[in-house]
Amino acid sequence: MFKIGYRTVKTAIGVTLAISIAQLIGLNSFPSAGIITILCIQVTKKKSLYAAFCRFVACIIAMLYSTIFFEGIAFNPVVIGLMLLVFIPTVVKLNVQEGIVTSSVIILHIYSAGHVTPQLILNETGLLVIGITVALIMNLYMPSKEKEMKHFQESIERDFKVIMEKMVLYLRTGQSDWDGKELLSVMDHLAKGKVLAYRDVENHVKYYDDVFYQYFIMREKQFEVIENMLSFAAKIPSPNPYSAMIANLIEEMSEHIHPYNTAYIYLNKLENIKEEMKKMDLPLTWEEFNVQAELFHLIREVEKYLVLKNIYKGFSRKKRGMKTEAVT
Repeated sequence: MFKIGYRTVKTAIGVTLAISIAQLIGLNSFPSAGIITILCIQVTKKKSLYAAFCRFVACIIAMLYSTIFFEGIAFNPVVIGLMLLVFIPTVVKLNVQEGIVTSSVIILHIYSAGHVTPQLILNETGLLVIGITVALIMNLYMPSKEKEMKHFQESIERDFKVIMEKMVLYLRTGQSDWDGKELLSVMDHLAKGKVLAYRDVENHVKYYDDVFYQYFIMREKQFEVIENMLSFAAKIPSPNPYSAMIANLIEEMSEHIHPYNTAYIYLNKLENIKEEMKKMDLPLTWEEFNVQAELFHLIREVEKYLVLKNIYKGFSRKKRGMKTEAVT
């Protein structure tokens, strides 16, 4: 069973409206208004505005060049080729190359007419304005992605919790039967969440608080740190009092993984652990030296994880109606 998306529906309605309007006011080649609408309906409002701008500018240049080349030289296929040799570099230089396809339609309309007249230019301009206007109106509606982004956010936080719990288990017992599937899940959901969040930002023409996009960026950086934490934790051969202290902190962190931000509480607790570790006896063997080195590496990564959250501005608690609590 195939699925009809909202963009497909908007395109179908937009093409119908554009062609109907162009035909109603008596424009020649009125189906071209529908083609312009199809090309201007994009996945986000900003992209739609940019596409409309590119096509409008490119088409104006196309009509100007068509007048110069066709009326100045001849209505001949060779002249079309010569004109394109000049036209395409011009629109590329102006960074409106997205309008090449649309403007090519206009060029061929003028070529088919066999003569450039004010009426022809007005006709082509009318097709262009109708097609672009209808597309922009259709793109005023963009469904909210907040529900989907929230789903990925919650999934990532659940996976973070599981990953940390498995790390805690290993630090305390030196054993683990974890298959690591949550790592793959986090990577997938981070990628999908970032795409949705970026589209959400692009759907707001004026200033928009891109809190979800910044959230996924922050979690992506934290995930890289978590991978390092797992690597260092795996090199600690056996449980010891200091690994247990770190495990207790990570366990507490795992119980408060949310989008809100009071990570400074855990940074303070981490400083206490670092002070305790300064009291460690100097290693007597190479193995003890390696264990201490990995413990310090692990603490450094835990600190990086918390600092990333601490500098993240986070979601508004008042807006979301959430209670204040320590979170990571």
